[in-house]
Order: sequence, then structure tokens, then C-alpha cells
Amino acid sequence: MKNSTRLVLLILLLWSCGDRQVTEETSTTEFTAKAYPPFNADSAYAFIEQQVAFGPRVPNTPAHRETGDWLVEKLEGYGFSVTEQEFTAQAYDGKNLELTNIIGSYRPEATKRILLAAHWDTRRIADKDTERIDEPIDGANDGGSGVGVLLEIARVLHTDSLQPAVGVDIVFFDGEDDGEPEHQNFRDTSQIWWCLGSQHWSKNPHQKGYTAYYGILLDMVGGRNARFYKEGYSMQYAKNLVDRVWNYAHRLGHGDFFPMRRSEAITDDHLFVNQDANIPMINIIEYSPDFGFGHYHHTHDDSMELIDKKTLSVVGQTILFTLYQED
Repeated sequence: MKNSTRLVLLILLLWSCGDRQVTEETSTTEFTAKAYPPFNADSAYAFIEQQVAFGPRVPNTPAHRETGDWLVEKLEGYGFSVTEQEFTAQAYDGKNLELTNIIGSYRPEATKRILLAAHWDTRRIADKDTERIDEPIDGANDGGSGVGVLLEIARVLHTDSLQPAVGVDIVFFDGEDDGEPEHQNFRDTSQIWWCLGSQHWSKNPHQKGYTAYYGILLDMVGGRNARFYKEGYSMQYAKNLVDRVWNYAHRLGHGDFFPMRRSEAITDDHLFVNQDANIPMINIIEYSPDFGFGHYHHTHDDSMELIDKKTLSVVGQTILFTLYQED
């Protein structure tokens, strides 16, 4: 992908060819996109609903265990080879958390691999709320939405006749959202208490010597009227990939959702994949450089009422389009 300042876009045609979505562009780069399958937002929405129906996916709870079993079952049903990476990690308050990273590999024989990730746990406290602060949240968007989009992508890879030229690994990280509370008197900065699953996996991959061409993390990708800015660590470690994905989103007509503007760096699972696993990974996350996280963040407003199928469709289409452009 050449620098966007050299592009002279003459025409963008979007059409559906049977059940196939195709994008073609005439420009000075003579870029002709490869065909890619459709993304079903209704299906992704249903996957989020099912997660919320299990209850808050807080580690060490029945809902967490049931959700984990369901995720393994879904990935295996879609033809993925699944590895469950179980480990114990200590939380900020000394509590031992029984965690499981769930890794699904599609076309494991393929040498060139793309890593897609989201976290599947939810927060055990609503520390940004004004009531029921000590109760866990539904995490429909913060946790559920990224998993829902990736499960739909897994379903598409399994059912569609058109296949990408690369192997795909989907990682559901555990223990991302159990960091210390907002209240300053509870903070312990001796280590990073967030992203426990990705910290563990990045130093202890599920396969010895595992690597990927690049990775994309999805976090809070289902909110109504969401905007996804170019997150700071993503720009630091994988600027070319950020620019490529954002340009793809604009080609697909999703420019309103993917502003060409940078936001600050956010400590999230992709940071440790970049630092410790040495895999360039970007983060598609709802975070505004002007307002920060959405009003629902770590509150009981993070429920199914927040989830919008249009946003799910925008993100899902962009990820599928990106996958299918790889050689």
C-alpha cells in the first residue's frame, strides 16, 4: 500500500455479486481489491447476546466457565484447531484468578498467518458507575462485541466457498479487565494488573516459536455511533498496518467510523503482543482523543441496549476485507 498522499481516487464502485461483496477502485495505484465474503451483523449480534445471557464472564465463576466451554465448542464447530491455555494469575487485590486463553487456528498448515484477538472476560466491578459499584457488569461491548465479531468471522471462514490466502489464528484473551479500581487509594503501580491473559500468552505462546505476519485486536467495537481513532501504541509499533486498515475502511465507505486522526496510547492486549511476542498488532477500539472512553465504560450501561448492528457490520466488513487482500 503506497502513501495515501499519492493516491488520486477517481471512482469507487461497491456492488454485490450474488452472495459475494466486491470492491473495485480505479486510481493511480491501479488497486483492484480481491473479492471477500459478506459479514452478517445479525449473527454477530446473536453471538454477543449469548455471551451476555451466560452472565458476567468474571474469572472463577460458573458463567465464566460456561462461556469458555461455549467458545471452544463454537470454534471447533467452525473447523478451528483449538488450544486452551490454562494458567493462574494474581489480581491487584491478591486474589488468584483461574484463567484460560482460548486459541483457534484455521488452516494451521498455512505459513503466512494473521492473528485476530479480543478479550472474553468481563469486569467484576462497576467502578465508574454511581450505583451497584461492587457488582459485575454485563460487558456487552467491553468484551462481548469483539468476541462476537470474531466468532462471525470464524463462521464465515468455515461456511463460505471463497477462502483467504492466509491462515488465521483467533485468540480470546482472558483476564484483560481485572485491573485495579478507579479509586486512587486502591492503586498499586508495582506492575500492570490489566491484560493478564495477553501478558501470559505473549511470553508463553501456545506453540513454540509461534509468529504471525500481523495482528488486529478488537475491543469495544459494537457501540452505537462508535468512532475508531488511530490508537497511539498501534501507531508506534505498526503504523503502516494502521494506515492500511483505515484506508481500507474509507474505501468501503466507513470513513465516518474510522477518522484519520490519532488518539493517545492505551494499555490493552496489543501492547504486550507487540512488546513481548514481537508481532506487530494494532488495536481497533472505541476511544476518543477528546472524550476518552464512552459513557458506558466500566458501568452497568454496558448492556445489549448499547450494541448497534451497523457498527458491528462496519468493523466486520473491514476485517474481512483486510484478510482477503493478503497474498
